[in-house]
Amino acid sequence: MSNDTGHGPHHDSSHGHGHEGGHGGHRHESGHAHHHGSDLDWDAIGPLLEMNAELSSGHYTEAARWIAGLPDAPKVRRVLDIGSGPGVVACLLAEVFPEAEVVAVDGTPALLERTRARAQRLGLGDRVTTLHADLPGELDRAGEADLIWAGNALHHMGDQRAALAGFAGLLRPGGTVALVEGGLQPRHLPRDIGFGRPGLEERLDVIQAETFEQMRADLPGTKRETENWAALFSAVGLGPQGTRSFLLDLPAPLTDVARDHVIDNFTRRRESLGERLDAEDGAVLDRLTDPEDPAGLHRRTDTFLLMARTFHLGRKG
Repeated sequence: MSNDTGHGPHHDSSHGHGHEGGHGGHRHESGHAHHHGSDLDWDAIGPLLEMNAELSSGHYTEAARWIAGLPDAPKVRRVLDIGSGPGVVACLLAEVFPEAEVVAVDGTPALLERTRARAQRLGLGDRVTTLHADLPGELDRAGEADLIWAGNALHHMGDQRAALAGFAGLLRPGGTVALVEGGLQPRHLPRDIGFGRPGLEERLDVIQAETFEQMRADLPGTKRETENWAALFSAVGLGPQGTRSFLLDLPAPLTDVARDHVIDNFTRRRESLGERLDAEDGAVLDRLTDPEDPAGLHRRTDTFLLMARTFHLGRKG
């Protein structure tokens, strides 16, 4: 399971932790992503997930430093990165917590291989290890931890309360769960882009919210939960430690790497939402993803990336 780019209210193509958002597309922004199915071309997707996660590394680092600076928190010796994707965040956590072993936990062997390679390149191979596990069923194989980081991972588990209780059971006394859930959907374009009906991204959000609900409904053992994360922490014996949102603000004109991310995002939306789009919006997405169209994403000067990810913390007494 990796953090996704897409199914969720904030699905990252990024978690790198899966970590940019969007209820519906296949996203990996943080690097993590939830991938369902074994027919994906990981040799092609892996580099995209890493790139997406790297775009978000600044605010992931900021969030990790916030956690590291919590008052009265015990020293972090072992970290579990749940749904770790290609390991960008796992390596970042190893840098923020220099005395900790970080275990990247994911269900996709190809992404764990990328994690190991990245850790070696960064000189972190002795502290960043990997665990192949299908989540949440094999969560107990991960062992105990002082910090469990779950970036857009929990909403891919049918019984979220039970999964969160499983996290709590692995925490050492004083340990913290950091959930990345919610935030604000990403924006990339002005409301009026000069063709089609204004408000394209808002309409895509509605469709993606519907696909997210379907994704949740199709999960094994799915149960509906009110997404009051502080209350859910309390229900499984964790003390809420606060919520903060971190902004990713890449203004126009974008770098080539950020532009490639936006193009990939819109291309995946066009592919995954095609049948749900009306004809006009479908035609607009065709133009936006056409490298030869002067008004497309490859050539526009007004394309940006703006989004917020929200972190919810719970501590074991």
